[in-house]
Amino acid sequence: MPKPPSNRKKDTSAASSDNTLPASSAEDIFEPENPATATITVTAVEIPELTEQEISDRLYLERKVERAFFEAGKALAELRDRRLYRSTHKTFEDYCRDRFGFSCRQPYHLMEAAVIFDNLVEKCERSVHILPTNEWQVRPLTKLDPDTQPEAWEQAVESANGKVPSKSCFLNPALINDYLQIMPVY
Repeated sequence: MPKPPSNRKKDTSAASSDNTLPASSAEDIFEPENPATATITVTAVEIPELTEQEISDRLYLERKVERAFFEAGKALAELRDRRLYRSTHKTFEDYCRDRFGFSCRQPYHLMEAAVIFDNLVEKCERSVHILPTNEWQVRPLTKLDPDTQPEAWEQAVESANGKVPSKSCFLNPALINDYLQIMPVY
């Protein structure tokens, strides 16, 4: 591990040939016998509380970040549906790979997630209304009927103690299988 830089002041005066230092200089130089016992003085800086406007701005920006996958999915669907890639690419997949670095399936995952997100916004209970923050959280819901997705999402939120479920603990595979088994087969 590299040695941290020294903040000690050194006497660089060429005129001083003896080892005695002026009184003010002697106080600034500290050479402890054992560096492990050195005392470090830290000045505390008071951080002012956020104003009401700053709190509002923070919440607005956090929501934008949380909805980024949704916005990306909506934009990709419009690019695909209107074929806005046609001047530079023959296929939507080639366009997404070259322009955004997406794998072949990634744009479709984002578009599916945007449709599910819209469904959850529309149908989930308004009092709870905890929504997904990334595409991975809604991917298991793609296997479910749109009418069943909100109930499955709300159960996942409940199992995460009222928070947005993480990718690792998102939906219990048994829960998805239960929903798939009770769905009518057409």
